[in-house]
Amino acid sequence: MMLKRLGGVLGRSWLLVWRMVRRAARLVMTGSAAWRGIGAAMVLAALLLALAQGYDAFARYAWWSFALYALALTGGALLLAAGALLLLHLLTRFPPVFMWGLAVALLLTLAAFANGGQRVLLVAIPFVLITAAWLGAAVMSWKRYTWGQATAVQRLFILSGLLCGGGGLVGGGLWLLWPGSDLTMPPNAALQAWTDADAAAVTLPDPAQPGPYAVRTLTYGSGEDQHRPEFGAEVGLVTTPVNGASFLSGWTELRTAYWGFDETALPRNGRVWYPDAPGPFPLALVVHGNHNMEEFSDPGYGYLGELLASRGFIVASIDQNFLNGSPTADWLGRSGLAEENDARGWLLLEHLQLWRGWQETAVNPFFHKVDLTQIALIGHSRGGEAVVAAAAFNHLTHYPDNAAVRFQYGFDIRAIVAIAPIDGQYKPADTGLPLQDVHYLTLHGTHDMDVTSFAGQQQFDRVQFSGGDWFKTAVYVYGANHGQFNTVWGDTDRGAPVIHLYNLEQLLPEAEQQRIAQVFIAAFLEATLHENDAYVDFFRDYRIGVDWLPDTIYLTRYEDGQMQFVATFEEDIDVTTTTLPGGRLAGRYLTTWREEDVTQKGRDLETRAVLLGWRARADGRAPAYTITLPPTLTLSVTQTLVFSLADAGPVDEVAEDELRQPLDLHVVVEDAAGETAVLPLSHFAYLQPQLPAQLLKLSFMQAAPMSEVVWQSFAFPLADFTAVNPRLDVTHLTAVRLQFDRTPAGRVVLDNLGFR
Repeated sequence: MMLKRLGGVLGRSWLLVWRMVRRAARLVMTGSAAWRGIGAAMVLAALLLALAQGYDAFARYAWWSFALYALALTGGALLLAAGALLLLHLLTRFPPVFMWGLAVALLLTLAAFANGGQRVLLVAIPFVLITAAWLGAAVMSWKRYTWGQATAVQRLFILSGLLCGGGGLVGGGLWLLWPGSDLTMPPNAALQAWTDADAAAVTLPDPAQPGPYAVRTLTYGSGEDQHRPEFGAEVGLVTTPVNGASFLSGWTELRTAYWGFDETALPRNGRVWYPDAPGPFPLALVVHGNHNMEEFSDPGYGYLGELLASRGFIVASIDQNFLNGSPTADWLGRSGLAEENDARGWLLLEHLQLWRGWQETAVNPFFHKVDLTQIALIGHSRGGEAVVAAAAFNHLTHYPDNAAVRFQYGFDIRAIVAIAPIDGQYKPADTGLPLQDVHYLTLHGTHDMDVTSFAGQQQFDRVQFSGGDWFKTAVYVYGANHGQFNTVWGDTDRGAPVIHLYNLEQLLPEAEQQRIAQVFIAAFLEATLHENDAYVDFFRDYRIGVDWLPDTIYLTRYEDGQMQFVATFEEDIDVTTTTLPGGRLAGRYLTTWREEDVTQKGRDLETRAVLLGWRARADGRAPAYTITLPPTLTLSVTQTLVFSLADAGPVDEVAEDELRQPLDLHVVVEDAAGETAVLPLSHFAYLQPQLPAQLLKLSFMQAAPMSEVVWQSFAFPLADFTAVNPRLDVTHLTAVRLQFDRTPAGRVVLDNLGFR
């Protein structure tokens, strides 16, 4: 009854306003003739503008082209206008309370999900509104008419509404609570070429096992934190704030009210795990990414801190929650911090300033305990780009976005770890962040529902070496998501209720995903900061540590400062020239051969490679791609042929549930005397087909592709070729050829071929 009265009030109010407008118009108008003149003049003016806009585009082709354009434009506009007027006329036939409910429901959903951006909402929201409307109509009709008074048609409507509307809502709710379908594991290409004898030869200890040191903890911070006593009254070391105003914009008054400080007084808070021993020990700072600022992210790396500290590292998880988003503090997205990743990176360097001072202060618990010549930065999500920004700023004298801000850091940052990183949020001078002579590891999951593409590959390509023992490595993990690398974030890469539309059953268990992070990060720091070179072999071929890892698929890539590349495909637009001058490239019987920028799930990787496609020929001639080596290239039997290869997707359409088999081909080398040696790609490993990830419970809801190009590194010691043909002179190789004769059809992306 109340809704009915409210609808009547709204309807009468609308009529009153409309009558006032019409009355005012009559005072200045000359009746309906003026309205007809307005309408005709607007149509004529708009038509002339539209025809003028299209004249050059169509009339230059032919007069009839312009005539068709004018006819289609005018006819289409008339039909759309007629349809809109008919719709408005029909809507006025409905009761005001219905129109009021429809308007409020649409406005509420638009306001709540305006920033959702998922195709899935176009399905979910109408389903909820329609089923709710059907149920509401049935309930109110049942209340209005007793069952005996209702006609047969009305009874059918009431019954269908109760069953379908109510059942739809209940069923939809149960479907939302359903975690999704089980993960179907594709064939693991790498392990198909891995034998028990290979596994038996492994003697390295598991890097995820706790080390010999007892672990102690403390916190440092402002001593005035309003929400966390560990950074407030219970803090172990009190620190001074720093002024971040030059790096931040959009700090709101609500953000200040929540934290008790503004951008001019950012606290330096951290949680520390460290060995209970004299040291000195390498230092690793860990930083989280963006999350709701009220749900604190920095405790989520305790599983890494405990392990690494037991193995002889000092680990500090850095609090940057005050730089994270908040619907309240950011005024529902209408204001707030944006593009703040440079501030995150700068703040890490300001934390290192603290550690430099503590190392030199006799009364500090870290006096002479920190090895500042061995520093690693570990970042997750936005933190994965922030650690790169910190490493880049570390060697600069001025802030790129404001040269009035001077830098004086110069720390010995030797290693960077980027966990599911973003890339490109911070691009000084519209340039991707460079890294020079630093070890780099990036980890990413196929089922990341936040950073859906392997963006770390882009930064991987920008890491450059001037020689030495530097290396970089990339790891792609089947079944890993974004959040489970942090114990606070878990499997909710998206906020509720949208996260319930995602296929959470396909994720690796949280403990397994964190075990993967422990293995790769601990091994990486052992290799780079403890300088245990034996662990470098694990990154050249992860299978030597396959027993340390959960059972899933890993695509890994490795390059180092000892590699000399013949072809990176970045130098020019000539598809026949190599990057190293003097070489040649040639294709034979290929269905596809072109150099191009590689794209991921809707984004450009900003790196070029060569796309090669083939199909078996009826005459038996094998498609091939040949790299003729420059005559200036000097080789020895101790070197290794290396290249990155990725599956580019199927040649023909495949069924949605069809699991593609691993790819194989022949690798052929030839010397100056014409001697050749041939090894199958599977001598090292088969090529893994692209790994599909159905992120949403219903595949048609997923706008982005389900898989993308991810490179794998392949390495063939030249001595393996001489074992096949002892007459081969590997010191005078003239060509390397990929011969596509072991898989009937396929497409691959080749990059960075050379010798280590």
